[in-house]
Amino acid sequence: MTKGEATQVKVHYKGKDEDFIIFIDDLGTYKKWQTDKSIPMAHFISAFKIFVTHKQGTQGQMDGASKSTLDNEFGVSNEEEVIKKILDSGTLQETEFPDRQGPKNDAQQGSIVTGQVSR
Repeated sequence: MTKGEATQVKVHYKGKDEDFIIFIDDLGTYKKWQTDKSIPMAHFISAFKIFVTHKQGTQGQMDGASKSTLDNEFGVSNEEEVIKKILDSGTLQETEFPDRQGPKNDAQQGSIVTGQVSR
């Protein structure tokens, strides 16, 4: 991976009243979990946090989902159960951020001398 390059993986679930997002840290382990539920979710999710985007799809401002929002949408406020539902029924989305352009280390660039003429 080059300098500044990153990939963001998330699962989006479009609910009746809200859009829900879960961020995935390890895509390979998440894909294994889809067929083998004995794999702990902690192996591919770093923060057990459910985000809502206020009907903005996968974009927009993300806030933590309240227990009442989860209960209204999923009929349960237990975050672990809701995360499982979102991971099972949601849509996987990968976003790649390109690497940065330009000098990687300005200190290693050649020196520029101005105002001097050599003969």
